[in-house]
Amino acid sequence: MDVTRSDTYPLRRRDVVEAILAGRGEALVIAGLGAPAWDCTAAGDHPLTFPLWGAMGGAAMIGLGLALAQPSRRVLVITGDGEMLMGLGSLATIAVQAPENLAIVVLDNERYGETGMQLTHTAHGIDLAALAAAAGLPITGTVHDQAGLEAAIADIHGAPGPVFLNIKVRAEDLPLVLPPKDGVHLKDRFRIALLGEEAAV
Repeated sequence: MDVTRSDTYPLRRRDVVEAILAGRGEALVIAGLGAPAWDCTAAGDHPLTFPLWGAMGGAAMIGLGLALAQPSRRVLVITGDGEMLMGLGSLATIAVQAPENLAIVVLDNERYGETGMQLTHTAHGIDLAALAAAAGLPITGTVHDQAGLEAAIADIHGAPGPVFLNIKVRAEDLPLVLPPKDGVHLKDRFRIALLGEEAAV
């Protein structure tokens, strides 16, 4: 298979995340480890965003658990292609559980950004949206440009899910914008923002 040139893609990851989170309302956001967490923080650190500092491959399953526990709230997972490739089995479980309030967005730059920008399998033609559709998720797709992103945002925030959208973004090395690194603080902040002060006890 031909290797694509994701360094020429028109969509820029931080612009994409900013556009998605601008309409988040009270959505609960799981930010996958590495660049997705930095991108969410660059768009504005938020108490209802839980950035992962580890747990590669687990973002979608954390989102699933949260969606099942909070069925009245929209849950949005924003993660990367490398992280999603490690957690492909989660798509089958998500399809079986079928939480309508869950949306998964993959920022697919076709690179492992945290370990040296090595090519991931999506650079060689692996289609994450097709895998999600084969698992049984009802709304799936791949976004390549601004018009596609604008159309996808309504599904991300409101379509009965689970929703899975793979957004092709430019491979670029951006300055780090780090969320708080204290895991206990992040957990407590998220719980209090979601459940109220009594959750801190």
